[in-house]
Amino acid sequence: MVKCNKEKVEGEKVSFYEFLFDWTNYTFMRNAFLAILLITPVFGLLGSMIVNNKMSFFSDALGHSALTGAGIGVILGISNISISMILFSVIFAVGIVYIKHIGKSSMDTTIGVFSSVAVALGLVLLSGEGYNKYSSLIIGDILSITEKETVMLFLLLLAVLLVWFVLCRQLILVSLSKSIATSRGVNVVFVDTVFTALIALVVTVSIKWVGLLIINSLFVLPAACSRMISKNMKQYISLSVVISVLCGIFGLFTAFHLGTPAGATVALYCGVLYFVFFIFKRR
Repeated sequence: MVKCNKEKVEGEKVSFYEFLFDWTNYTFMRNAFLAILLITPVFGLLGSMIVNNKMSFFSDALGHSALTGAGIGVILGISNISISMILFSVIFAVGIVYIKHIGKSSMDTTIGVFSSVAVALGLVLLSGEGYNKYSSLIIGDILSITEKETVMLFLLLLAVLLVWFVLCRQLILVSLSKSIATSRGVNVVFVDTVFTALIALVVTVSIKWVGLLIINSLFVLPAACSRMISKNMKQYISLSVVISVLCGIFGLFTAFHLGTPAGATVALYCGVLYFVFFIFKRR
């Protein structure tokens, strides 16, 4: 990771303008900035429904399933393990929904069981390959994203917006009350399945740049911040997206200047904002 020095040459100070816009000289930063603008609205949008559905650890469980998907891809000899990761994560997400609807266990228990099994299985499958090859999945690095990969994020954003446009009312109804949604003729199982599969797709595609350790916080924290200060559902969803985008931008620039991991820095901004809102609301 490149760290921006405040002095270009010893004794020569960098101007405030150069300090703010020096990042534009680097291709990797331009790509990372575009990626932040594309992926953070998705985190904010889906995160609002994740928090409303009390599924705060769901994206974390899906991140763990990525290890298993990578292990399966290695065993099957798939050259691009992203394919196996996406397929397994979608199956994993649908499995959670199926067990939740036919079983008597609570959602958090079901997620915990699936997450634990996914981590254990992933570690076993990857034990013969060496974990260092897949360390990028754990930490993530948005600065490594390429122009072709930003195109993929753009397509992902379009897919999320399309699903949101079609199922927005149903998603909100299901998140508020499944019984009311059923009485209004909403197919709860179908909506849950599509929603969880979409989260699985987003998590698996973005985990390489965000990292398994903090991807859950980027879904949950912006929505949690928004929920404390919003007065209605429309405001809640809108503020969740805005907070996610702003924290993403400030986190990226801070990481560039301080040389810190971008994903973790973004998560820290979200965390600080959460506590600021919490103190403000208490007062």
